[in-house]
Amino acid sequence: MGILKSCLLMGSLLTCSSLAIAQSDDDLTVKLIRGPYLQAASDHSITVRWRTSTATRSRVHFGEKPDKTDQVINDSTLTTEHIVKLKGLQPHTRYYYKIADFKVVFQGDSSNYFYTLPEPGKEGLYRIGAFGDCGNNSVNQRNVKKAVLNYLGENYMDAWVLLGDNAYNSGTDAEFQAKFFNVYKDDLLKRYPMFPAPGNHDYNDQDYRGAVENAQRTHQTAYYQNFTMPTDGQSGGVASNTQAFYSYDLGNIHFLSLDSYGKEAEQYRLYDTLGPQVQWIKRDLEANTNKQWVIAYWHHPPYTMGSHNSDTEDELVHIRENFIRILERYGVDLILCGHSHDYERTRLMKGHYGMSETFSAAQHNLSQSSGIYDGSDNSCPYVKDSSNQGTVYVLSGSAGKLGGMQKKYPHNAMQYANATDGGATMLEIQGNRLDLKWVCADGVIRDKFTMMKEVNKQNVLRVKAKSKVTLTASFTGNYQWSEKGQKTRSITVTPRAGTTTYTVQDKESCLKDTFTIITTK
Repeated sequence: MGILKSCLLMGSLLTCSSLAIAQSDDDLTVKLIRGPYLQAASDHSITVRWRTSTATRSRVHFGEKPDKTDQVINDSTLTTEHIVKLKGLQPHTRYYYKIADFKVVFQGDSSNYFYTLPEPGKEGLYRIGAFGDCGNNSVNQRNVKKAVLNYLGENYMDAWVLLGDNAYNSGTDAEFQAKFFNVYKDDLLKRYPMFPAPGNHDYNDQDYRGAVENAQRTHQTAYYQNFTMPTDGQSGGVASNTQAFYSYDLGNIHFLSLDSYGKEAEQYRLYDTLGPQVQWIKRDLEANTNKQWVIAYWHHPPYTMGSHNSDTEDELVHIRENFIRILERYGVDLILCGHSHDYERTRLMKGHYGMSETFSAAQHNLSQSSGIYDGSDNSCPYVKDSSNQGTVYVLSGSAGKLGGMQKKYPHNAMQYANATDGGATMLEIQGNRLDLKWVCADGVIRDKFTMMKEVNKQNVLRVKAKSKVTLTASFTGNYQWSEKGQKTRSITVTPRAGTTTYTVQDKESCLKDTFTIITTK
């Protein structure tokens, strides 16, 4: 196996990449053109994809140690598009892998690894990145990627999602290669499972109008050829049986990836609430009410005054007026979008379906806090009570493309907005705590917020006299107990006879649990 350097002239920019060369089963020179990249992950399976210059057979070696990848999956079909599914894996386990034909390994060393997803419903500390409007081969795109990798350091990103417009300008296969796969191939793609959503530029958006309309109806675009989605429910959720939209579970988080530009049954858009996509969304949400967190993402935002205007553009108006109330009704916690090439973020809100000037903080915000939870004034976390009402809307569309503001910028619903700095969003979810951070291209986190559920508990316990009782705070963070100033999440006490009350709160005085213990003989 050798190395071939391939260079592509993009305007005035000469982009070069190294390609692995091997000998195929038929003794022809083969180049690794694309990949490997990781798709349709679950707690027990994952799909590995790559592309070669010449049709070869497919083989994946894998195992739990880098020097012992002795498990093998073969596919004897001669193809340039290699799609190999690994099954029977253990949940949340690291596997090393190599991609090959039946004679030669194309790629595979200690940097080729992935973790399977955690078991559905299982709590842990999970990281999920969100990249919107990323694929334009810009300096900003590469700097955002670098900033995310620097932020992660030695920590693993359990998944990353795409918010649409993944390859500019028309979503052609050549554009996907140059502006997406070549940019992310050496790091994000080969290590972290990825779950995409399409944008308008992934539907031949810059081609003649007839091509766009045909692509919307048929979904015959490079986007659908290049990605593998968990359409049959293998990653959790209700099977969608279409690549356009799907759902999956990552531990205690349920995700829905939606299509806001294509048409179902050749006519229904996302905002057509009687269409197949919305009917599936309702079935999926009804089947997943037991998930601790529910997050939906798609391309076109209901609220923006960035490079697009949600008061004047029909798609955005219709999504806001007709669709988002359904997600709010089911208690969806977070909605991520792209399309505008900036970053915009609301507070925890509900019930605003009109134009920007009709937004009322007093009426529509369920919390008047900034949510940044840093000890500054009015910055406590957003807390969802037992009714599970309220949603935070985040537009994160500057992972590649950047800039653009309407005259009304920022939208009246926004707590924070920034059209100057590019960035990507990082979610960190641990149990009943969700943190979102906007990681900018220069490494600075310019916005963040925290949301919690099932906190501020009032507990009443009845125990026998002289019994030892372990008390645990309902929240993840820092702790100040009334009992001898202890600072751990759990403490063990021996309550006095009668009734004793213990409290624990955070140092920011935002959260407080009360434990009333009544002793009996």
